[in-house]
Amino acid sequence: MMKHEKSVIFVAGLSLTLVLAGCSVDDEGEDDDTTHTGENGQADPEEEASGSMDYAEEMDYEIVGIDPGAGIMGNAEQMMEDYDLDEWNLQSSSEAAMISSLEEAIENEEPIVVTGWSPHWKFISHDLKYLDDPELSFGEAEDIHTLVREGFQDDFPEAYEILDNFHWTAGDMEEIMYELNEGVDEFEAAQNWIDENEDVVSSWTEGVDEVDGDPIEIVHGQWETDLSSVSMIALVLEDMGYDVDMTLVEANHMYTAIANGDADAMIGSWLPGTHELYYEQVEDDIEDLGPNMEGEAALGLVVPEYMDIDSIEDLKDEG
Repeated sequence: MMKHEKSVIFVAGLSLTLVLAGCSVDDEGEDDDTTHTGENGQADPEEEASGSMDYAEEMDYEIVGIDPGAGIMGNAEQMMEDYDLDEWNLQSSSEAAMISSLEEAIENEEPIVVTGWSPHWKFISHDLKYLDDPELSFGEAEDIHTLVREGFQDDFPEAYEILDNFHWTAGDMEEIMYELNEGVDEFEAAQNWIDENEDVVSSWTEGVDEVDGDPIEIVHGQWETDLSSVSMIALVLEDMGYDVDMTLVEANHMYTAIANGDADAMIGSWLPGTHELYYEQVEDDIEDLGPNMEGEAALGLVVPEYMDIDSIEDLKDEG
């Protein structure tokens, strides 16, 4: 039976205080019926620029951010330089305040630009899109990797096979994160996802023999991304007969624990950028099983789908 975490800290939101490097995902919204077109049937650039400036004035040239020390805020400050957004102000707040502002704007169908990242439950709750980032101020989208200690395959071949097979999407993780935000217990939310995705889970466990109480320790961070994924994979391993111990540690200690053999596995390694420094220090002493989520760990500016802009460049004052 799975043990409770040695140290359980549920953070109601992903503060991302690490130095994150990801980018916005191209997710262009469809034009609505009010889009103005020129003689050739294409959108009139002057009309589009005017519409963008209407948005800017309505938003008082404000981008709603999160905690001032968060890595994404550093990316956002660089973005303002890269795109010459001199008239704009990056307003620091908190994740909760940013979400509150976003939801209020959506309720009133008003324009808003926020700093955003994925996976995040807000993409389940609302129709949102990233603004294209041709300057790559927010970097490239990242993968999330599974790492295990050396010798893990020899000691726990069945668990190794499951973790090696483990692969899911940002949308999968966001379903669990959404329930966490709604106040559902992390294990209940994870079990709900497992019950609704038996075919996916079976693809990880098919042909793997069950065990009888073998102990495994998985380390994880305090963010909702980690909490949702580790709760889910722990239940999967428990169902295969493992006694899973989830241990909450700081990000850098996750890597040293795996390298030193003090823990068996982690499934929340953001690469190649976010955890690059931690990873490089131990990469010769661990085994990297590769991405369990590919190219969907992203940062950028996020707007509601109903806004008729698609790129950060659309925020620039062309006047």
